[in-house]
Parts: sequence; structure tokens; C-alpha cells
Amino acid sequence: MFAIFFQTYLKLFFILTPFFAISAFLSLTQEMSPSERRTTAVKVTLSVIVSSLVLYLYGRYIFELFGITLDAFRIGAGSVLFLSALNMVGGGTKMYETGGDQNDIAVVPLAIPIICGPGTIGALLVLGSSVEGFAHQALACAALVSAVVTVGILLFISSSLKRLLGRRGLNIMSRLTGLFVASIAAQIFFTGVRNFMMG
Repeated sequence: MFAIFFQTYLKLFFILTPFFAISAFLSLTQEMSPSERRTTAVKVTLSVIVSSLVLYLYGRYIFELFGITLDAFRIGAGSVLFLSALNMVGGGTKMYETGGDQNDIAVVPLAIPIICGPGTIGALLVLGSSVEGFAHQALACAALVSAVVTVGILLFISSSLKRLLGRRGLNIMSRLTGLFVASIAAQIFFTGVRNFMMG
């Protein structure tokens, strides 16, 4: 049971693109004081927990509502997630404009769409729809919350990480994360194609 939890945790952790999130977080909060940055990290973590749990638990009902098959969504989500991964591997640094007060950036754009972007949302919908049974669902939710909290802790200590790793170190970690996410995206995509062809 612990092995399943840990495997799910790792997969979800990398899907949340933690090192890209840290780079974006540092860029968007550079005018904030350390205490404001920590408060923002907590708000981002709570926002991502709520949004990702809703997507993870109720994704199957979204499929039913729009008449989308799980395998069709696997193909679409895998493609979008792979494009996100390519952006990270290529060192993409496009940041989102805050469009207003710095205090408003916790939910948009940091939680959505930087951490929970289209690729992440698609992957959460697919993974959540694949889980059957209350025990496995509870285990998956615990793994998801643990992954989000880990990302939140990294955001909380992002100033220390920046001093420790430097901007170049964060870029390297973001690119490595991109490679892992690309592998997860390929697995989701090819599972969808295989099931579609067999069906």
C-alpha cells in the first residue's frame, strides 16, 4: 500500500512542475517582503489543494457531462502535458502578468494556470478517473495533498532555495522536471491510443 502511495505521490509531484513553479513564484513575488512571500506561498498551496482535489475527484463527471471518453481525454491531456514539458525542457521562462495588485496573484496566476495549467489539469482528470474504490481513492487523495503540500513547502522556502541553487540551478532542476513530465505525458498519451485502437 505504501509503494502505491509513494508512486502516486511522485507522479503527482512532478505533474505539478515544482521547480518551474518556484521560478515563476520568485519572479512574481520579487517585490514582496519575506513575510508577504510566505503568506502568498500558503495561499497558493491552499488554492492548489482545493482546485486539484475537485478536478481529481469529480473529473469523471465532467467526462460524462460532455460525453468525452477517458481515452480521448488521455490523448488530448497527454499531448498538452507533453507541450508543457517541452517548454520546461527548453527553458521556457514566459511568466504571466499579474494584471493588478500583487496580493491577488496567489490564486491567479500562481495556482492557476502556472501550477495547475492545462497539462496538469488534464493529467489530474485522467488519473482521478482511473482510480476505483473508496480505499484507493482515499490513498490517491492523500498522495495528491502530500504532493501539493511538498510543492507549497518549496515555495515557502523558495528564497533559501534560490540562494542555495542560484538561478541557473533552478533552471536545471526545471528542465529535469520537464523530462519526467514528458515521460508521464507520453505514458498517458500512448495508454489512450492503445485503448482506443483496441476498443
